[in-house]
Amino acid sequence: MASQGRGWVDRDTAGLAHSFSGLCTPWKSLRGIRNASFPTLGKKYASSGEEEDKEDDKVDLAENSLLNKLIRKSLVESNHHVEVLQRDPSSPLFSVKTFEELHLKKELLQGIYEMGFNRPSKIQETALPMMLADPPQNLIAQSQSGTGKTAAFVLAMLSRVNGAEKFPQCLCLAPTYELAVQTGQVVEKMGKLCVNIGVAYAVRGNRIPRGTKIEEQIIIGTPGSVLDWCFKLKLLDVQKISVFVLDEADVMIDTQGFLDQSVRIQRTLPQRCQMLLFSATFEDAVLRFAEQIIPDPNIIKLRREEMTLTNIRQYYFLCENKQDKYKALCNIYGSITVGQAVIFCQTRRNAKWLSQKLSQDGHKVSVLSGELTVEQRAAVIQRFRDGKEKVLVTTNVCARGIDVKQVTIVVNFKLPTNQLQCPDFETYLHRIGRTGRFGKKGLAFNMVERHNLPLLHSIEEHFKTKIKQLDPDDMDEIEKIES
Repeated sequence: MASQGRGWVDRDTAGLAHSFSGLCTPWKSLRGIRNASFPTLGKKYASSGEEEDKEDDKVDLAENSLLNKLIRKSLVESNHHVEVLQRDPSSPLFSVKTFEELHLKKELLQGIYEMGFNRPSKIQETALPMMLADPPQNLIAQSQSGTGKTAAFVLAMLSRVNGAEKFPQCLCLAPTYELAVQTGQVVEKMGKLCVNIGVAYAVRGNRIPRGTKIEEQIIIGTPGSVLDWCFKLKLLDVQKISVFVLDEADVMIDTQGFLDQSVRIQRTLPQRCQMLLFSATFEDAVLRFAEQIIPDPNIIKLRREEMTLTNIRQYYFLCENKQDKYKALCNIYGSITVGQAVIFCQTRRNAKWLSQKLSQDGHKVSVLSGELTVEQRAAVIQRFRDGKEKVLVTTNVCARGIDVKQVTIVVNFKLPTNQLQCPDFETYLHRIGRTGRFGKKGLAFNMVERHNLPLLHSIEEHFKTKIKQLDPDDMDEIEKIES
């Protein structure tokens, strides 16, 4: 049954089956597909060959979001300043420092503590009083993975739901099957002490006969399947939905058709329905979509974090080819003390070539690129975090959000460029930002071909910084870097 049902991703993998085993107990969750193999995100790429190296390794927003959920075992302490735009500016703005201040049902409070939440995160301090207010308030919130955003809206759904009423009351949209299941796991953990409350999944492959009476109060699904459940199969009455959550809005608008489907669902909901929308980014297109779909909202924004390069020293080597680049890399290792290093390649083939060379020379190396499943990537990152490999060779799939304290060096084996072969300033910033974290100093080395020197000069000009040239054969000069 692995590939039955419209819309399943065309991959013969079951990587998530182990991760999500036991998903349905004690909940009646995925009727009809308990023993199905779970598809993984992404396209089916060729494992080798010329086709693979024609394009840079692409970053998929949905994959990146799931990856962040899998690798973050605890809440991230955000340094962002939270800005609140209230629907009614005259209304007092409440924030909480403890979960007790929210006056939750005791079984919910216990569920939160058992999940490891000791106190509200920064986003939860401000968002939860709004989400739990009476009368209900609509909310648009910017929140990154790992900041407790999912737990916040799950808490809101579980607080509003009535276990005595056996019909859907809360509806949550997620952009992919896997992200929907991740949210469902949070519902199950937080609500395990809530009697008679269940969750059902409106996802491809969970085929339920037309006219089936859905008794679970919380529905989590992807836009296309939710549309089918609502209007084609008539499995739920949208007029009885009291809480609507649209998660990962930035991924939604990046996925063809999801924006229109989400709007169609929202427009059928009753006026009294509380609407909550979350997005990791608040670019203009996301904010326009959010304000179109959520009427009269309160808005929580994160003031843009200014990443600084002040504690990262930047250098470049002039190289003729990748063999020259590899020689320069070996000289770095022979001259200075390296904790852990992240080396960025533009393509999968170069990442594979470089990792093989390093392994042959005795380095413990892991490789991270787009042909790996999300679960495999998470495992690679965890091994690197644990220090089992000292070198991580990666493409842009690792450019953002992955913090490893021991990283002292970042190497750009090739400068990042966009589709027009112009310098990609944001990717450069996020790449070298993998070092110099947590107040420590970091080193960034760039391997630059002569014809790419204009790219380097553009980066210097853009960031108002000087990138010093090093002679790859001058070991004495390289050694002085540490002093």
